[in-house]
Amino acid sequence: MASVSLSSPCLTQNRNSLSFSSIASDHLRFGSPTVEFGSVKKYRRDRAVVCRASSVVFRNLDADDFRHPLDKQNTLILRAIPGLNELGKILLGSVAEQVMLLENIGTSLLVSKDQLSGLHRLMVEAAEILNIDAPDLYVRQSPVPNAYTLAISGKKPFVVVHTSLVELLTREELQAVLAHELGHLKCDHGVWLTFANILTLGAYTIPGLGGMIAQSLEEQLFRWLRAAELTCDRAALLVAQDPKVVISVLMKLAGGCPSLADQLNVDAFLEQARSYDKASSSPVGWYIRNAQTRQLSHPLPVLRAREIDEWSRSQDYTTLLKHATQITGAKKVLTTPGR
Repeated sequence: MASVSLSSPCLTQNRNSLSFSSIASDHLRFGSPTVEFGSVKKYRRDRAVVCRASSVVFRNLDADDFRHPLDKQNTLILRAIPGLNELGKILLGSVAEQVMLLENIGTSLLVSKDQLSGLHRLMVEAAEILNIDAPDLYVRQSPVPNAYTLAISGKKPFVVVHTSLVELLTREELQAVLAHELGHLKCDHGVWLTFANILTLGAYTIPGLGGMIAQSLEEQLFRWLRAAELTCDRAALLVAQDPKVVISVLMKLAGGCPSLADQLNVDAFLEQARSYDKASSSPVGWYIRNAQTRQLSHPLPVLRAREIDEWSRSQDYTTLLKHATQITGAKKVLTTPGR
């Protein structure tokens, strides 16, 4: 089983405990079984939306074709840790898998051809472009814009998208989010995220030595998590094929809301990213920057925006596009999700 969060950090730590701030606290909470999809009601069945279907698909795409160098480097380091896989499986267990599976299925809305068909098509198209089987997709009521992926052993993986994220993003941006989550599956990030999260959580419960083990692993685990997010932003770009779409998602997650969406400026956000780089280039700024990011599972939004902007102009990205397969029909008219 693996859980992957798009926007907010997956892990937060204090001196004595480790909690899943955007996963366990939300997705393992047993409250009222009633779920009202109020924000979804705003969509009308008779309202059509033009979905940007990519003009190319990547028939022979391999994860290493777009994996970020830091992801490759830190994955090798994780694989070198003796017994990490075995210990992660022991700490996880089948009961925890079932809790996560049933809690998400029981409190979310399954997307299909007959339920929110527009969202279903966005997922199918993104999966086709990335040359991966489409997972199940669920929409879940939550005021926190987020998306995450769960891959449970022996079962079909699924992606969960919060209603507030659907409200915040355009269709192109939402498809980029789905592509980001597919990137985690394409790169087998789920396995390592599960082992990293559970190992650290479990180690903190062991008196004395356990805390020391967790602390020694924590910095490396967070470094890998941040690198994995950079890889999946690249997967989002491969589907959107427009860096401004991906950067717009990051901008909205940093400080957007539906009422301000038409006032946001991607170019200004990129300039903000460059300002951050300049401000953190001094010795003091470098120290503050490292301290600011060390305990985060996700890179800062401005850094992610700068990274994807640079990769969109790289030779590697251009080469991938050149070797992609052209398809006909760059746009398709889809029906928005019904009530």
